[in-house]
Amino acid sequence: DALYLCTDPDREGEAISWHVLEALQEAKALRNHVPIYRVTFDEITKKAITEAFKHPRDIDMNMVNAQQARRALDYLVGFTLSPVLWRKLPGSKSAGRVQSVALRLICERDGEIEQFVAREYWDIKATMLGQKQQPLTARLIEYHGEKLDKFAITNSQQAETIAAALKTKQFQVASLEPKLVKRHPAPPFTTSTLQQEASRKCGFGAKRTMQVAQKLYEDGYITYMRTDGVTVSADAIAETRKLIGSQYGKSFLPDAPRLYKTKAKNAQEAHEAIRPTDISQTPQALRLDADAAKLYELIWERMVASQMESAVMDQLTVDIASTDKAAVLRATGSVVKFEGFLTLYQEGKDDDDDEESARLPEVSPYEAMAARDITPAQHFTEPPPRYSEASLVKKLEELGIGRPSTYASIISVLQDRGYVTLDKKRFIAQSLGRLVNAFLVSFFEKYVEYGFTADLESQLDDVSAGERDWKAVLRDFWKDFIA
Repeated sequence: DALYLCTDPDREGEAISWHVLEALQEAKALRNHVPIYRVTFDEITKKAITEAFKHPRDIDMNMVNAQQARRALDYLVGFTLSPVLWRKLPGSKSAGRVQSVALRLICERDGEIEQFVAREYWDIKATMLGQKQQPLTARLIEYHGEKLDKFAITNSQQAETIAAALKTKQFQVASLEPKLVKRHPAPPFTTSTLQQEASRKCGFGAKRTMQVAQKLYEDGYITYMRTDGVTVSADAIAETRKLIGSQYGKSFLPDAPRLYKTKAKNAQEAHEAIRPTDISQTPQALRLDADAAKLYELIWERMVASQMESAVMDQLTVDIASTDKAAVLRATGSVVKFEGFLTLYQEGKDDDDDEESARLPEVSPYEAMAARDITPAQHFTEPPPRYSEASLVKKLEELGIGRPSTYASIISVLQDRGYVTLDKKRFIAQSLGRLVNAFLVSFFEKYVEYGFTADLESQLDDVSAGERDWKAVLRDFWKDFIA
């Protein structure tokens, strides 16, 4: 009676529906005047699918054209540059519109590390004891009226001289600065943030994350896993708030639902964030294989935490001055006053921050402090860290390069071509990758520039929104490229 096209709800899915229809019409497989409907849903549940079938629409040719333009751009770059590479750099496999920019990022970071010259610096710390004899570690921040920056003390002789002088001084608490700080939960997952967290917390590569998420989606456990939107349906928010109230209590439930705004430029494609289709299905209640269980737990916890109350931290800064005012030492610490969402979920980090979050003993203003173990310590500046899968995806997203559907394949291609390897979860550019990057930067610099690639992505968004003609985008690109 009718043809319903229910492929994925993104640009690629829209284009697949259009291609299927073209193929059916070409094969004369459709009877005349059969109505044709496009149906999309973000979750494979009975409720979502029956609701979607109540609101069919036509194929969105703007989205189809955006996908056609992306595919054509990728072909134009890949099919034109790759043969040049084969001729000039035997052994090289391919170049690509986005993969070559990702390769440039990795190569440039390797170059920064190799050119890095470590710089020596010293700091002086002391263990201070107050009336209650509870130790507190403080660092020298001011000496003889001069504020000490990171490189103020540059050698052991200078450090030892200052340390020896401090041992002769009497100290007291000069100031106490308590400050209540609120820490808010992160929004539910997008494709890139899911890949980042799964890399940090589960050790999954981007490709593995997407394979596991695809299976969870197909089995009806989570919403569509290729998205750059952070919005969530009102029903899902209501269910999540109900669960928080019953499982964690009213103190963990904000007065009003938390609403997050998507950074995606194109509202047409601002799908829901990645979330469980049924929040009452807790990770413990489902029987999943090991990888699926880990990823589902991450998605479930992130969604619940996103609607929980903020954490409240009591940050304390204690300045301890010598009685002659010649030296000031500072101790900082924080105490969690109310855990809020942290009781369930804490976002991972790519590289440890050197924040002091020690628990500080109680001290009083002007309390006398005795200095023990005044210790100068030598340090050297560190080079920037190599990219992990998580930090590379984050960087690509920050630069506006690639889209949710492409991050995993970009990373896979670079490894499959032998351009980069992963060592201890960090990317290292191989000699072939460096050669290819050097060649492209030397002769095709414009096309591996971050701004140029990001601008093309923006133009594709405009095509998708119906604000730009896709063939005009291709013509403008090809005219300069082939010249």
